[in-house]
Amino acid sequence: MTALTAAVHDPEDYSARHLSVLEGLEAVRKRPGMYIGSTDSRGLTHCMWEIIDNSVDEALGGYCDRIDVILHTDGSVSVADDGRGIPVDVEPKSGLSGVELVMTKLHAGGKFGSGSYTASGGLHGVGASVVNALSARVDVEIDRQGSTHAISFRRGIPGRFAGAGPDAEFTPASGLEQIRKVAKKVTGTRIRFWPDMQIFLKDAEIARESLLDRARQTAFLVPGLTISVRDERVEDGEAYEEEFRFDGGIGEFCTFLAPDEPVSDVLRFQGSGTFRETVPVLDDAGHMVPAEVERRLDVDVALRWGTGYDTTVRSFVNVIATPKGGTHINGFERALVRVLNDQLRATKLLRNSDDPVTKDDTQEGLTAVVTVRLPEPQFEGQTKEILGTSAAARIVSQVVGSGLREFLTSTKKLEKARARSVMEKVVGAAKARLAARQQRETQRRKNALENSALPAKLVDCRSEGLDRSELFIVEGDSALGTAKLARDSEFQALLPIRGKILNVQKSSVADMLKNAECAAIIQVVGAGSGRTFDIEAARYGRIILMADADVDGAHIRCLLLTLIYRYMRPMLEAGRVFAAVPPLHRIELTTTRRKRGAKAEDRYIYTYSDAELQRTLLDLEKRGISWKEPIQRYKGLGEMDADQLAETTMDPRHRTLRRIRVEQAEEAAAVFNLLMGNEVAPRRRFIQQGAQELDAARIDA
Repeated sequence: MTALTAAVHDPEDYSARHLSVLEGLEAVRKRPGMYIGSTDSRGLTHCMWEIIDNSVDEALGGYCDRIDVILHTDGSVSVADDGRGIPVDVEPKSGLSGVELVMTKLHAGGKFGSGSYTASGGLHGVGASVVNALSARVDVEIDRQGSTHAISFRRGIPGRFAGAGPDAEFTPASGLEQIRKVAKKVTGTRIRFWPDMQIFLKDAEIARESLLDRARQTAFLVPGLTISVRDERVEDGEAYEEEFRFDGGIGEFCTFLAPDEPVSDVLRFQGSGTFRETVPVLDDAGHMVPAEVERRLDVDVALRWGTGYDTTVRSFVNVIATPKGGTHINGFERALVRVLNDQLRATKLLRNSDDPVTKDDTQEGLTAVVTVRLPEPQFEGQTKEILGTSAAARIVSQVVGSGLREFLTSTKKLEKARARSVMEKVVGAAKARLAARQQRETQRRKNALENSALPAKLVDCRSEGLDRSELFIVEGDSALGTAKLARDSEFQALLPIRGKILNVQKSSVADMLKNAECAAIIQVVGAGSGRTFDIEAARYGRIILMADADVDGAHIRCLLLTLIYRYMRPMLEAGRVFAAVPPLHRIELTTTRRKRGAKAEDRYIYTYSDAELQRTLLDLEKRGISWKEPIQRYKGLGEMDADQLAETTMDPRHRTLRRIRVEQAEEAAAVFNLLMGNEVAPRRRFIQQGAQELDAARIDA
C-alpha cells in the first residue's frame, strides 16, 4: 500500500522520497476502514465475525459441529470451535508456523487452493490478520497432534505476555509454545482478542442482539451446527446465555422469518449446476498462471407466500449474507416472473390482452431464503454484500424455475389448491398495482387541471435547494401554529397531520393511497412511493418527525416510520430521516449563575427525560443555585412558546436531532406488526410476558 507522506505543492520538489510503503499489517492499522468498514461498533462487530466465519467454514466442510462465543467483561471476545485447528507445522516458503502465517500475513490462508475448502465465506485471506492488526492483544490456542499449541500477539507482533490483559508486560518472540498434552483425537481452535482502543472509538461495543440475530441466522444456514453465545457484560452478575441449533435448515429459517399466515407451504428447491471460469492459480514454481477450471454451484432455496403484503428475501453465499443481492437473486427473481407468467396464461387467470405480472406482483407476501455454495465466489469488495459470479444467475434460475413449475402444475389435490391460491394472490397484487397506478394518474390529472399539486395545509419554505431544506411533519394544528412562528421560513417547511395516521403495516397500497394523511405525506415529499420511489426527485433534503415527548407522540413517530420504511425507504438508507427531540421539562432559575450582561435565556434549563431532570436538580443543588417551583412539564408541543420551540427543537444552532437508521425503522415496523398486525397469538404472548415488568404507578388512570 503506497501513500503520500506530505502535501507537496511544488512539482519540482515531488520525488520518490515523498512516497512511503506500508509493510505487512501497517496498512491495516493506517487505513482500518478499508478492511472493516468503520472503527465504530459496526467495525468491531465485523472483526468478531471475521473470526467466527473461520469456524463456520470448518463447519461447512463437515469438520466442526460446535462454536462457542463469549463476550467478556473486559471488552475482549473469545471464539472457540472443535474443528481441525489451524495448522501448526512450518510453512516452507516463509519459515513460519501455519498459525503465525495466517495471523500476520495478509492474503494468507487455506482458501486460495482447491484442497482445503470447497465452499467458504472467507475468500481474501485477510480476516484473521486484520483482526490481529487491530487488536491490542490476541491469544490463540490450537488443539492438534496431541498437544495444545499457544501463541500471542500484540498489535500484530508475535510474542509472550507476562500476565492477563493487553496491558501486561510483552516480550516479542516468534514460534509456538506447547502448553499441555491433549488426546490425539481432540482438535479445535480458541481465539481471544482485545480490540485496540487506539483504533476503535471509545464507545464501540458489540451489541448482544446483533450477535444473537446473526448466530441464529448462521445456525439456520448450517444444519447440525450448534452456536453458543455467552454475554458476561451484565450488571446483575449472571451471564446471559443462549444456544442455537436447527436441523431443518433454511426451511425452518423461512418459517421463522414469515410474518403472516401462509398461503402456501414452505417450498424447498434444491439443485446444482456447473460452469467454467478462468482463474489465476499457483504453478509448481510459485508463479501465477491462468487456468480454466470447472466449478460446481449448489442451490438451496426455501420460499412461501403469505397473506400479507411485505416481501422478505434473504440471500446468502457460503453462509455469508448478501444484503444487496447479486447474480443469484437476479436468477431467482427472473425464474419467479417467467414461470408465474407462463402458468397464469396457461390457466387463463391472465388473459392474453392483460399485462404480464411484474417482479413486485410475484413477491407480494413472499418470504424466501436463497442460498448458493461454490468455491471462490466473486464478490464486490471485502464486505461481500453483492455476488458477482455471472453463472449463478443461470443456475439459480434453472433450479427455481424447475421446482416452481412442478409445484404450480402438480395434480395432487392439496398442492393444486395451494398453487391456485398462490396464483390468485399474484393476480390480485397485479390488479391492485394497476388500480393504484390509475388512481395516481387520475390524481395527477386532477392536480394539473386545478393547478395545485400540493396540499393546502402544507406551509412550504422559500428555498428549493436540497442541502438545507427540511420538512417537519408536525403532530396537530396547535403545534403547527407555534411551529409557524418558530421556524425559519427560508428552509423549513411544515406539514401538519391529524393524530395517528393509518397503520400501513397491514394495509394494501391502495388503502394507503386512499388515506388522506399518508397520501399528503407522499405527495409533499414528491418522489413517489414503494419500489418506484426516486430519491433524486425528493423536494426536501431532510424529513423531521416532530411529535410530543409522550407515549402518544412515540406512537405517532412509530406509525410515520413504518410508512417511510415501507414506501420511502431510500430516504432512511440515505440518512435523511430524523426525529426532533423536544424537551420534557423547563427549569426556571431564580439564582443567577452568570456575570452581569448574560443573556435572558440562560435563566432556563431544559431537560429531556425524568432521569436527566433529577441529575440536573442535584447538580444545581450542589452548586447552590435555586429554581422556581413547580418545574414546568410540557404535555405537548403546543404548550411551548415560539421562542422556546425554536431554541430547543427547531433552530439548527441549538436543537438536537436523532437520525433514524434503517435498522431502527425496521424494528419499528416489526413492533407494529406485533402490536397491531393480524396475528393475535404473538401479541397475547407479548402482553403476558411483559405484564410483570410494568410499574403500576406509571399507569395514567
